[in-house]
Amino acid sequence: MSVSFNAIKRLLIGQPFPTRAEIHERLDKIRALAIFASDPISSNAYATEAIMSVLLLMGSAALSLTLPVALGIVVLVLLVVFSYIQTILHYPDGGGAYTVTKDNLGVRPSLLAAGALLTDYVLTVSVSVSAGVRAVTSAFPETFDYRVWMALAAIALLTWVNLRGVRESGTIFAFPTYAFVGGVLLVIIIGLVRYFGLFGVEPIVTTLPVIEPEEPITDFLYIWLILRAFAAGCTALTGIEAISNGTQAFKPPESRNAAKTMVVMGLMAMSLFIGISFLATHLHLVPMEGGESILSQMTRTVAGGGVLYYWVTLFTTLILFLAANTGYQDFPRLSSFLANDGFLPRWLQNRGDRLVFSWGILVLAFVASLIVIIFQADEIAMLPLYALGVMLSFTLSQFGMVRLMGRIAHLKPGETMQTQVTTIHYESGWWWKRALNFVGGTTTLIVLIILIVTKFKDGAWVIVLAIPVLFWLFRSIRHHYQHVAESLRTKELTMDKLAEIGDVVIVSIADVHRGTLRALRYAKRISKNVRAVSVVTNREAKDRFLRRWNRFPEITGDVELVLLEYEYRDILTPLVEYIEHVNNAEYPNQLVTVVIPEFVPESFWAQLLHNQTANLLRFRLRAYKDVIVIDVPFHIPG
Repeated sequence: MSVSFNAIKRLLIGQPFPTRAEIHERLDKIRALAIFASDPISSNAYATEAIMSVLLLMGSAALSLTLPVALGIVVLVLLVVFSYIQTILHYPDGGGAYTVTKDNLGVRPSLLAAGALLTDYVLTVSVSVSAGVRAVTSAFPETFDYRVWMALAAIALLTWVNLRGVRESGTIFAFPTYAFVGGVLLVIIIGLVRYFGLFGVEPIVTTLPVIEPEEPITDFLYIWLILRAFAAGCTALTGIEAISNGTQAFKPPESRNAAKTMVVMGLMAMSLFIGISFLATHLHLVPMEGGESILSQMTRTVAGGGVLYYWVTLFTTLILFLAANTGYQDFPRLSSFLANDGFLPRWLQNRGDRLVFSWGILVLAFVASLIVIIFQADEIAMLPLYALGVMLSFTLSQFGMVRLMGRIAHLKPGETMQTQVTTIHYESGWWWKRALNFVGGTTTLIVLIILIVTKFKDGAWVIVLAIPVLFWLFRSIRHHYQHVAESLRTKELTMDKLAEIGDVVIVSIADVHRGTLRALRYAKRISKNVRAVSVVTNREAKDRFLRRWNRFPEITGDVELVLLEYEYRDILTPLVEYIEHVNNAEYPNQLVTVVIPEFVPESFWAQLLHNQTANLLRFRLRAYKDVIVIDVPFHIPG
């Protein structure tokens, strides 16, 4: 069975890569952009619409504010991009907000940043695949009842692709990402040409429907709705931090290539954002709840219902699915950083056959699938939970960079200083870099507060509660590892503190056969005091056992036979009680060895039919600190 399992694994995942091949599996800038930029680029499919949906509460006339709000968000995006470029250059080993916060603000704030990012990456997967499914069910309403299964299938597909390796997933995802960008940019260019009547083209003429405000607009409500619109549009920022977490996924020079990719990603995403916001405003488009999206309306108005429309529609659907890949890249990588520091299980830092953090990928897939099932693949219901985590991580990261620039300010030209994580040196422009990081951090903090206040009742309370719970979980896991390390330390260890090895071996026997005889022979090699212990429940079973026992005097002759007569069916209880008696009364504070014979069929399914008593005995003996359990397997040929 193991052979067939490995064959299936090789077929699905591919041949394993040696560790030395890790450098060859790293990403060039083209593949890296497709992998890490899919989330911020895909947000253009709904970021402008998110702004307009809030402004529409003040009436259709307020939609003219869409572009100014979008330009404000662009400025914030540029500040955040600049901050993360500085993070990449100063922390080339990756880790993003977690690393920069830990190094400059301390461990506790860094755990808040880590918890915020992990929740955001899980929601990135859940929201993205659900949004992609919504695009499919909108085009084919008859598939609506299968939306959860389609979302789970999408998660399974993304999981499979990512388990095959970073480089391979980058190759697969490159075309849909660039096809979406190219299609939307072409629509924007055609739209601008037609709007301004360039090259003799007749301008597009549209009228804005008159929609009255839902309630009278006071000065306070006006400012509040503008802030809400700004906060809603900040979904355009999701995924920007991805590159800083995955710097080590780039080909050398890692930090330089990652920084260049960050710049291109910011320019590309913001060009789409400004273009869509400009055309949506000037073509007088209006968001329709549950209806056609702003991007779809814009494409249909500009290009009609031809090939370009279906191109953009198709790759909008695909990019929404692929936006989940940002979570697949950064959740496992960030988990590995936390595991390395002892805040998550150690096995999350292990790489799989294809040099990816396989366990992190599988954990992400499981949790994201659970959320999809709970919310029935309804991304609208999930959105109030979204973006809170990333805004918290932005805030902590940028204030961390403010602290770092403050430390650089105390250096003299040519002077360096070693921090906990990296080496810093004097930078001539530290003061304006510090100022920009402070402005960016303050702005994202304001956005975070607005998001919490406006979306708290709609479900944001889940994230507000989840992040402290994760913080407590991180601290608990770290405390456990510290306790284990303290218990295992050898400093000041003397031989008298080590438990003596008791000169007794207990062999658990249910019957006399080849497997038990083999176990007895093994036990006699490690001790002269061997006791074969068997539980008998009736006279017939006892007589049969003794007849078979006496057939092999050359093996059983010098072994002490202990028969435990027991009237009940739970044969493990008297056996464990006897071992406990030997351990506590005969050999106190000494190690007692228990040998368990078992036979192993070649078939996996046949193994389910046997050895359950042995498994239960091993499980119960684990509670005794001075009992050593040794398995002696006897393989049954197929």
